[in-house]
Amino acid sequence: MSGRRRLDWLGLTPEPERELPVAVAALRAPSPASPSPSPPPQAPAPAAELAAAERRRVERLVLRGSRHGWLRYLAEVTELVTSVAEGSRPGDRAAALLAAEVVLDHHRMLIGLPGTGYDRTAADRAALESAVRTLRTPTRTGGSR
Repeated sequence: MSGRRRLDWLGLTPEPERELPVAVAALRAPSPASPSPSPPPQAPAPAAELAAAERRRVERLVLRGSRHGWLRYLAEVTELVTSVAEGSRPGDRAAALLAAEVVLDHHRMLIGLPGTGYDRTAADRAALESAVRTLRTPTRTGGSR
């Protein structure tokens, strides 16, 4: 191994670093409507704290992570998005749509980089394309699920 770290994945686009933390924090936040078996030991963190924690996670991935770790994180975001789109997880549909569009754009740009990233994300791209179509369709109730 040469010891050189490939960093070409970092130059794709700044949108994931800028836009994902707030959207992903909203998707990870506990739903106010979700029943809790017992009162939590402490109050849930405010949205700003959740977004700051997510921003730190993304920053760590970008500054000290690898392409593999970054794609693993984006796969995790894809799972959150598709769960909201399918209705198997409550969540902010607008945040899910934003996250889906950002990750989908990122994955489409991987075609221009060397390596297997584009092929590796084919299933996620298909899932995100479906989620985007679903999330762009208004719900019957007109509100978030």
